[in-house]
Amino acid sequence: MTRLAPVARLTQYARGGGSSKLPPGELERVVAGLTGGDDALLVGGPDGDGAAVLRLDGGRAVVSTADFRTPVVDDAYDWGRIAAANALSDVYAVGGVPLMALNLLGWPADALPAELAREVLRGGRDMAALAGVAIAGGHSIEDPEPKYGLAVTGTADPDRLLRLDAGRPGVPLTLTKPLGVGALNARHRATGEVFPHAVAAMTELNAAAGLAALERGAACATAVSGFGLLGHLYKLARASGVTAVVDASAVPCLDGARAAVRDGFVPGGTRRNLAWVSPHTLFRRIAEEERLLLADVQTSGGLLVAGEIPGAPVVGELVGRGRHTLVVR
Repeated sequence: MTRLAPVARLTQYARGGGSSKLPPGELERVVAGLTGGDDALLVGGPDGDGAAVLRLDGGRAVVSTADFRTPVVDDAYDWGRIAAANALSDVYAVGGVPLMALNLLGWPADALPAELAREVLRGGRDMAALAGVAIAGGHSIEDPEPKYGLAVTGTADPDRLLRLDAGRPGVPLTLTKPLGVGALNARHRATGEVFPHAVAAMTELNAAAGLAALERGAACATAVSGFGLLGHLYKLARASGVTAVVDASAVPCLDGARAAVRDGFVPGGTRRNLAWVSPHTLFRRIAEEERLLLADVQTSGGLLVAGEIPGAPVVGELVGRGRHTLVVR
């Protein structure tokens, strides 16, 4: 099947630039006290994990997550693949295996053709198939802003989970994908320039990374997405009662990302992420450009694992809790 010829720049319909997350500090205030409440809920309480894990009988657990977003690229098929990979990532981030997903679609039917929506759904279906996940229908609404994602169900071993609150001092931090897709997506949205290597990064599943983390005995991890590396690491270190030290020079970035930041292509969410973590972070002679990249809004980013993963760079370590929750050197 050939792709539909472009009829509209999808990113021009995305008011929030793709992720559209509420500011992290505001979101935490809104949901405070509204989660948890069941002893069988192993993951998914007040720490803000990306997925929930509920213990079942028979030594198994069910994993559930949902994620949808506005377009980060103009190609409808690629957007579908990216949004699906992003939603699946939270299952891998807790050590789970996704099994089934439901489409979540918002579509401006009076502005964009239904055939374009089909391309989005086709991209999601193909990514789910690559992950061995069945698409079982879903839900759609009319929406002036196009949105797409998945509600995903999977399983996990309740005794072998990756959690936000399981970080311990003396453990290295590994990042499995480079940063910078937020800046490159912002440039794409403003100029129409296409970055195939950014699309390739966003459509890479985190299945192998999650499995490798479990095989190496890791117990703590998180997916790096809308709150950026520093935002998600802050949540991990806070939940674990440790300080996270980041070696900025060791953090990989996609080609062109630094140039995009220097040229002013910085998503609003990136600046909000940096403002949120800055009061809790000691920056040691780190330039503003580097700080923005470390806080860059990611879509379908990698896993940040407390432990070493073969082939992925070590970008820092966890140490005993100090005055600051994060230290960037």
